[in-house]
Amino acid sequence: MTVLRIGNCSGFYGDRLAAMREMVSGGQLDVLTGDYLAELTMLILGKDQLKDPELGYARTFVRQVEDCLGLALESGVRIVSNAGGLNPAGLADRLREVARGLGLDPSIAHIEGDDVRALGLEGALTANAYLGGFGIAAALTAGADIVVTGRVTDASLVVGPAVAHFGWGPTSYDELAGAVVAGHVIECGTQATGGNFSGFLRLDRSRPLGFPLAEIAADGSSVITKHGGTGGAVDVDTVTAQLVYEISSPRYLGPDVTTHLDTVELAQQADDRVAISGVRGSAPPARLKVCVNELGGYRNQAEFVLTGLDIGAKAAWVREQLAPGLTCERVEWSEPAAPVADADTEEAASVRLRCLVQDARPDPVGRAFTAATVELALASYPGFTMTAPPGRPTAYGIYRAEYVDRGRVRHTVVHFDGTREVIADPTEFGADDPVVGRRPSPFPAPSDTRTRRLPLGAFVHARSGDKGGDANVGLWVAHDDSVGDGKHAARVTWLAKLITPQKVRELVPEAAELEIDVYNLPNLGAVNVVIHGLLGAGVAASTRFDPQAKGLGEWMRSRLVHVEEGLV
Repeated sequence: MTVLRIGNCSGFYGDRLAAMREMVSGGQLDVLTGDYLAELTMLILGKDQLKDPELGYARTFVRQVEDCLGLALESGVRIVSNAGGLNPAGLADRLREVARGLGLDPSIAHIEGDDVRALGLEGALTANAYLGGFGIAAALTAGADIVVTGRVTDASLVVGPAVAHFGWGPTSYDELAGAVVAGHVIECGTQATGGNFSGFLRLDRSRPLGFPLAEIAADGSSVITKHGGTGGAVDVDTVTAQLVYEISSPRYLGPDVTTHLDTVELAQQADDRVAISGVRGSAPPARLKVCVNELGGYRNQAEFVLTGLDIGAKAAWVREQLAPGLTCERVEWSEPAAPVADADTEEAASVRLRCLVQDARPDPVGRAFTAATVELALASYPGFTMTAPPGRPTAYGIYRAEYVDRGRVRHTVVHFDGTREVIADPTEFGADDPVVGRRPSPFPAPSDTRTRRLPLGAFVHARSGDKGGDANVGLWVAHDDSVGDGKHAARVTWLAKLITPQKVRELVPEAAELEIDVYNLPNLGAVNVVIHGLLGAGVAASTRFDPQAKGLGEWMRSRLVHVEEGLV
């Protein structure tokens, strides 16, 4: 076999249930992966385990395997997933039960050792080290049909099968880095085929978006594609969109290899086929990153509707009325904008005013808050109404990243026959610090070139997301067949000069006091922006309107910038 075909059927816990069957039955595959974990998911699974220690894994994965196991075994498709979450052993046992009920006997292995709560990390509800792909490789080499893991890196789900198939060693850095890039592209499912893509208007949207697959070669190069007859597209822009998603510097640190993202080269090979080549890797860092979640407290919110005239005065009055009754530690109000003047509908003439409260204890954000809010219904601003009555307080978590020495983590494979194998650590290490190429933030020099005031998104795509409390925005110049190579290159140069930390602060005023890094990715025609601390203590605790920064890139694309006439 010259290539290994690895597909994806899940980008998060809650993704399309039918995707596993679609991928197994839709075309040739050797391995099917599913990514179910995120920082927030680990918190959700941690709360599940507080209620029932037998839980802690993605239960939707069990349903998918029950539906597709016979077909996968018959087709020779091996399944690798991180759906084990906090309890990979429990998930493996549950899958064996399901298989017995179906009259099947697959070989099921699991990976453990990522759970490092025993290290005593302060306040941890969950604490999981990001493991690499060599444990998965060992399980597959020993004959496993299904491998379930806890918190490996998302890309490890692809790296592991590639290592097993091609026999790469721990120092096959370029090959490993190539597999990391392929894994990073397909790990979020349909985000590589047009999901959350700013160029969605040109996609085939008549059918559900197809899930991606990677054809990986022995040298680590790959082709990203999808099964025929599925919606969406695989082109240089959709692949770039996922490549710049939730990264930081061009040195992409992983447990198996440091991947140099500024070496990635993309080429449109054919319709729905994008080749990835040129990827270079180097030794991994000496320490492993750990995802830590702790319980932060309780929160609640109320959303008031303000209609018509005197919006500012109405908002001020309800804030004044509610303030004496609030005893919680934190109160945050949104700032409503003015509604449409002379609106044709009542909804267009209305804005929303949100009050969000947090406290270490549930009582101050419970009855004390809801009663104070509802009691204003007949005694406040004209037209008083809410989108819904405030509900019960909900617990929220706080995420933080820690780093631990590899020697404190036992990366262990529990093979399908019950034997245990500890995966050896690498013997060569690179730098731990991912921050390179941080750029200064001077104002650009004045230019006599004629410009137009246009949205940044006139020919720039964006993809944004969260990295703990930091927001990441990847911006790149769209690949337009009607634009020649010279103009495309000029646009890339313009974008690299335009996007400085200072310019980001202009485009995103709420980041004015925050630390901002901007990194160039010239091979991709892209820049990557990291806004530190924009999301506070992470998605579960963030009080932003967009707590995961999913819409941040689209907001930036809508902002007006000066574009040189010759680039339009």
